[in-house]
Amino acid sequence: MIRIGNVLDALLGKPLASYEEEENKVDVLQGIPMLGLDALGSSAYGPEAALTVLLPLGAAGLHFIEPLLGVVLAILLILYLSYRQTIAAYPNGGGSYTVAKENLGVRMGLLAAAALLLDYILNVAVGISAGVGALVSAFPALNGHVLALCLAILLLVALVNLRGIRESGAAWAIPTYLFVASLGGVLLLGLFKTLGAGGLPPQPVVPPPLLPAATQSASVWLLMRAFASGCTAMTGVEAVSNGVTAFAEPGVKRARHTLTAIVVILGLLLGGIGFLARAYHVGATLPGSSGYQSIISQLTAAIAGRGALYYVTLSSVLAVLCLSANTSFAGFPRLCRLIAEDDFLPHGFTNKGRRLVYSLGIVILTVLAGGLLILFGGITDRLIPLFAVGAFLAFTLSQAGMVVHWSRAMRSGEKGSKAALAINAVGAAATGGALAVVLVAKFVDGAWITVLLVPAMLYVFYRVKDHYVHIETETRLSRRLNLNAIEPPMVVIPISGWNTITEKALRFAYALSLSPDMQLVHISTGEVDAERLRREWHDFIEPPIRDAGLPMPRLVILSSPYRRLVTPLLAYVMRLKRENPDQQIAVLIPELVEPRWYQYLLHNQAATVLKAALLFQGDRRVVVINVPWYLRDEQGARDAAPGTAAEASDSTMTTRRLVVHPGPEQERRAS
Repeated sequence: MIRIGNVLDALLGKPLASYEEEENKVDVLQGIPMLGLDALGSSAYGPEAALTVLLPLGAAGLHFIEPLLGVVLAILLILYLSYRQTIAAYPNGGGSYTVAKENLGVRMGLLAAAALLLDYILNVAVGISAGVGALVSAFPALNGHVLALCLAILLLVALVNLRGIRESGAAWAIPTYLFVASLGGVLLLGLFKTLGAGGLPPQPVVPPPLLPAATQSASVWLLMRAFASGCTAMTGVEAVSNGVTAFAEPGVKRARHTLTAIVVILGLLLGGIGFLARAYHVGATLPGSSGYQSIISQLTAAIAGRGALYYVTLSSVLAVLCLSANTSFAGFPRLCRLIAEDDFLPHGFTNKGRRLVYSLGIVILTVLAGGLLILFGGITDRLIPLFAVGAFLAFTLSQAGMVVHWSRAMRSGEKGSKAALAINAVGAAATGGALAVVLVAKFVDGAWITVLLVPAMLYVFYRVKDHYVHIETETRLSRRLNLNAIEPPMVVIPISGWNTITEKALRFAYALSLSPDMQLVHISTGEVDAERLRREWHDFIEPPIRDAGLPMPRLVILSSPYRRLVTPLLAYVMRLKRENPDQQIAVLIPELVEPRWYQYLLHNQAATVLKAALLFQGDRRVVVINVPWYLRDEQGARDAAPGTAAEASDSTMTTRRLVVHPGPEQERRAS
């Protein structure tokens, strides 16, 4: 019989303990494919996107590609210098959200977060569909299987990332470095031939298609649109600053080296493609037409012919395009974790899965990107205009936030802060200007959707925050355990007649008030929460019980290195059952009961899982008692008078603390 655990081990690998986290982090060579695939892959479509806009200019459009890419490279250099500083200033994950939140305020931080999350989701759908589109153009027989191929690649990338960060870095290393080596080799060969031609145009091995005749002259508007399209070559640069915590120590140094390698490789590829496209008279062909050839295909054939190098290069380009989604799978879960730690997303995003990755973020990204692919049938070209909008909005807010950061550092006399401020100020102006150009040039093409989606995401953030604030207000307790005026409850036992079930219920009801053996069990996934509980036990629980002369419960803290909550507690109950063969065991399970069904999505439902696990054990000596805590509706809580709310809170708190004591307890908040 196949066990679920064995299947999970085969798909995702064996669980990793928390103490194994450091040895499963990545170095520079693994960090480049893990965090750089999006940026490196953009070199294959960024110049082509700009040249496609320049098609109406005919051959004259080639004269503009170098200056346009020169501006893109200048902004890329500014971003590089800025994010090097950001990595050092925010070593725990200094992406746009953290920088903007801490320096420009929570609203600006959430705006940056919404833009980045949208960018990550779009990158997965568009990157995979672009790679599959290129694959189908090379093998037309696959044309009827576009969506199936897209979803298969999406599932593959998701599974590899669920196996852990080292596995994702190692898995994509071969296609990444093959891409860099093959395309870089083609560009070096082309550069050698061009320089050796003595100032004359180099002779192509396979002549590229003739460019069409010009249908219009160059205009500022056309060049703005071409620049906006070329800016897609910079998406993904942000990912390294979000993923600093994925690197082995020294994390900042390795992250900086990784960022440097990615930017240098990307810059050389973009510069080489722009220069050689003009030298070999390689222009864009109309996407979707029968004679369509990508810029990389034309350029490689012109420089090296259609031999082995051509097919190796094109294959590596296809692989990198399909796998460029991996950058989002590295960045999206980490960004969700940062937002969830501030209570603007469900707390489940902060939990590390069996392989020490933020599994919920990976799963949600897979579902959202898969939904987009299904909605558009695997053809997501219409989503490309949204790409640069989200990225440059996040870039601009990050730069502006770092300006404020260095301004404070200057006032405190920190060395080097003045030069750093100047770099970020230039970066904020450059990326802000680029954002304005992209918004204006791409608004009609689909960028207007961002104007709707980002506010919608902000609304979700604030609603989640309101919910957690409400729970904190309703459940907060900073006083000692109240044992005054305890009255025994009236016991109601529904029965169908006199039978063994009725007898067991009555025996338990009588035994409940007599047992001196009481335990409170806490599952600890980290020393911080365990130490906090010890302090609360000492300050709020022990003294009133001792003063009242009641039996003192025993605090049991169980360590869970694999971050599981239910399994350790279930094992503990089973151990108690074995050690006490003649005694009944009552498990009281506190549970938060939400007034709205959709609010259950914001909590981990550990109490429900524990109840189910205990009941499925089918042991007659284990009694499960549910202790519900009914959360008032948020609107009702706001409308309640202060005195009434305080009285209700105090009354229900007393009842809850009373029923907690007679038996083992799993003291985990449902949130």
